[in-house]
Amino acid sequence: MTLALTVFADLTVAVEAGMILAALLMVRKVAFTTSVTRETEEDAEAARVHLVQGKEIPPDVAVFRIQGPFLFGSLDKLSAITGDLDQMPPVVILRLLNMTAIDGSGLGALEDLADQLHASGRTLILCAAQEQPARLMNQAEFDRHIGPDNVCANLEDALNRARKLRGGDHA
Repeated sequence: MTLALTVFADLTVAVEAGMILAALLMVRKVAFTTSVTRETEEDAEAARVHLVQGKEIPPDVAVFRIQGPFLFGSLDKLSAITGDLDQMPPVVILRLLNMTAIDGSGLGALEDLADQLHASGRTLILCAAQEQPARLMNQAEFDRHIGPDNVCANLEDALNRARKLRGGDHA
């Protein structure tokens, strides 16, 4: 559309139309990640493995979460982890349950985080990714970057993985 408007109108109109179209596509992408579903007793029981309450987090494990879409404009939020890297425990768990969407730049930021943690002798474990982020990470074979055992279905599995790593199994 921008190309056609550049040819048939002028560059200013084409750029404006391109920006509006990009904004509308972004709104559509964010709206696509929103859903409304009825909660059942089975849903409540299945959600228990994701809750922090009632779980013992070992002192040498830090748990962080990403809340909302993790897109190009929010990548600096990882500084909550990287800004205090020297004080970080050996295992970092990043909960993705509330991360509604991710793009390529967000995936790159997670790869950079994993590399920084690995270079400092620490391990990154990801858990509870929703459908869109999980699909993108799967397509990018992100599990090969941090190790397939370090991508867990829920917080309970991630804490068990952390305990296993603390026990000396660095698979």
